[in-house]
Amino acid sequence: MDRNSRLAVLLVAPLLLLMIVGFVLPLGTTAFKAVDNPEVTAALPRTTAALGQWSGDGLPDEAVYAAFVEDLLSPQDNRVFGGLVRRLNFEQTGMRSIISGARRAAEGLQAPYSESLPALNAVWGEPEVWQLLQTHSNPYTATYLLRAMDLRMAADGSIIPVDPQQAIFRELFLRTFIISLWVTVFAVLLGYPTAWFLSTLRGRAEGLALLCVLVPFWISILVRSTAWFIVLQREGPINAALLATGVIDTPQAIIFTRPAVYLAMVHVLLPFQILPLLAVMKRIRPDYVRAAASLGARPWQQFLLVYLPMTMPGVAAGAVMVLMLSVGFYITPVLVGGLRDQMVSYYIAYFTNTSINLGMAAALSLLLLILTGLLVVAAARVLPGLNLGARV
Repeated sequence: MDRNSRLAVLLVAPLLLLMIVGFVLPLGTTAFKAVDNPEVTAALPRTTAALGQWSGDGLPDEAVYAAFVEDLLSPQDNRVFGGLVRRLNFEQTGMRSIISGARRAAEGLQAPYSESLPALNAVWGEPEVWQLLQTHSNPYTATYLLRAMDLRMAADGSIIPVDPQQAIFRELFLRTFIISLWVTVFAVLLGYPTAWFLSTLRGRAEGLALLCVLVPFWISILVRSTAWFIVLQREGPINAALLATGVIDTPQAIIFTRPAVYLAMVHVLLPFQILPLLAVMKRIRPDYVRAAASLGARPWQQFLLVYLPMTMPGVAAGAVMVLMLSVGFYITPVLVGGLRDQMVSYYIAYFTNTSINLGMAAALSLLLLILTGLLVVAAARVLPGLNLGARV
């Protein structure tokens, strides 16, 4: 490797390191966490080994019961045991109290444990509880990804739908993409004429207009979303203006509605649509439109047949950028939307901060990433000039 090549590698190395640390590593960690399942094995190592020899039919033998009691009696960190009961309670409601009760009574149990454990709680005399332990004693699991698709793994290992009252994630993903698609549509409809108007300006007027577009980038999303929360209140300025002009007789509930989410999200994301469009429009020479006019094309034909196709790379690039940012929005829907307007990011935050279920949070994140990637690939096939727009 010559001197110039080594210099090039040194110059690129910080960028590669940043990509690995900031993108590849978090993405790999998320994918691993979505299938990682260490809780049962860590808290019940002897039981896991004994269940590995069990066929799964009927009740396990005395060796499995004895290994389970020995695991309960062994000194272990409360965090490890807490992870076990939290993990199994996620799979089957009530397992927290069942296992905690067995742990408290373990010192007083006498062999044979295949009789004393069921005498303590009849559930230990049922094959389903042991099948549940066996199914989830594997260090890797698809449970979280299945739950993210409203499916679950039964005690015998089969995949079945979750209870209808718990089936929320398919609807949640559909809602997320519907909101994101509408935000993208509104951003295109508002951004296109705005970008065209900016492209016609010159000198000082152009600089001032572009400054107005860039100002939102200098203000935190939290601040902008909070501002919309205040503006859209029943006592806010919008309702006050509508009342003053006689459009309405009583204040309307604008906040905590789907239109409020659309309005606030479009306000935040509109610059991401305008700037790629403006970059493309600036490169279009007016000679093309004038040539179409000289050939007899009417104004609408000049736009539809000449100008619009030439600006489609900017439309596509901006739309994809707005869509990708929309699907991960969190703070804006939380502040201005109602319970039925929350997106996937709300539940990712819930599983991360409230229920401390990092596996479920990682599964939702990974599934959202995959679905978004598929949508972008589909858009690349449908929207003309997307690859060109990505280079603008």
